[in-house]
Amino acid sequence: MLKQATKQLAIQSMRSFSTSRQNNYKVTVCGASGGIGQPLSLLLKQNPLVSSLALYDIVHTPGVAADLSHIDTKSSTKGFIGADQLAASLKGADVVVIPAGVPRKPGMTRDDLFNVNAGIIKDIASCIATQCPKAMVAIITNPVNTCVPIAAEILKKAGVYDPKRLFGVSTLDVVRARAFIGEALNVDPQQVQIPVIGGHSGVTIMPILSQCQPTFKGSQDTIDKLTKRIQEAGTEVVKAKAGAGSATLSMAYAGARFAGSLLKGLDGQKNVVECSYVQSNVTEATFFATPLVLGKSGIQENLGLPKLNDYEKKLLEAAIPELKKNIQKGVDFANA
Repeated sequence: MLKQATKQLAIQSMRSFSTSRQNNYKVTVCGASGGIGQPLSLLLKQNPLVSSLALYDIVHTPGVAADLSHIDTKSSTKGFIGADQLAASLKGADVVVIPAGVPRKPGMTRDDLFNVNAGIIKDIASCIATQCPKAMVAIITNPVNTCVPIAAEILKKAGVYDPKRLFGVSTLDVVRARAFIGEALNVDPQQVQIPVIGGHSGVTIMPILSQCQPTFKGSQDTIDKLTKRIQEAGTEVVKAKAGAGSATLSMAYAGARFAGSLLKGLDGQKNVVECSYVQSNVTEATFFATPLVLGKSGIQENLGLPKLNDYEKKLLEAAIPELKKNIQKGVDFANA
């Protein structure tokens, strides 16, 4: 009996090794020691498509990496600390996820974060250009609407920009919309399908409730209140934490979900669809979030604007000027 069990275990181990050889992706998390970075790294450590997890930050990453390395999943984990180790953390990465930066505090807008976080994105993007120019890059750092155009300009200057491989992570807006709609309809949020388009702050966040599945029915007042709640959900968390931070756990969940979708696309899985803030010609704004089909080269297809009702068309009219202003701010910063 013991010999049979040992033999079966050996067979399972060989199968596991075979699978790990096929799915061999390196993911680098820049900002891995922070409030988003640590839970994000924990979730990525559990992803079977990750074989190597590189954790970069300016403090504490060796400890975070040591802690995560005790988890019994196949991926190796290594910590990199300080600016002089950034290049090593990024070298050969397939996916780079960037939650680095300072969080919002009560009374702060995403624009208040700009001066610090914009510089961080500029430095990381410059290093990506030399160490992993073909990587899928997913930016969580706020303000996303501005930080993604900064990264694009830096990568353009280096001659390695591929708009199909640069993403602003707006997944949290989708996750929140699903949670709130699930609660309102008394259904499993995992069964809710809702496109959230535009950007990742305030009026630029546009949940397209008319296209929700299952159907969301309510008065215009109800729709307006739900739309505003989704748009201001980040502030809801900042206030509730009362100075202790912003949305970290839900953002880590959303970031891990999006990174997981990028890995599925890289791995050749079919019908991988996520909303994300990317370079776009769908509207007047040169960056815009819409549903995307993800594949081995990043964006396989931009599915464009979903059908909008009159209320949603007004949301779009309000969002475009704000988005254009956010984007220009990023371009100006990168080229200053």
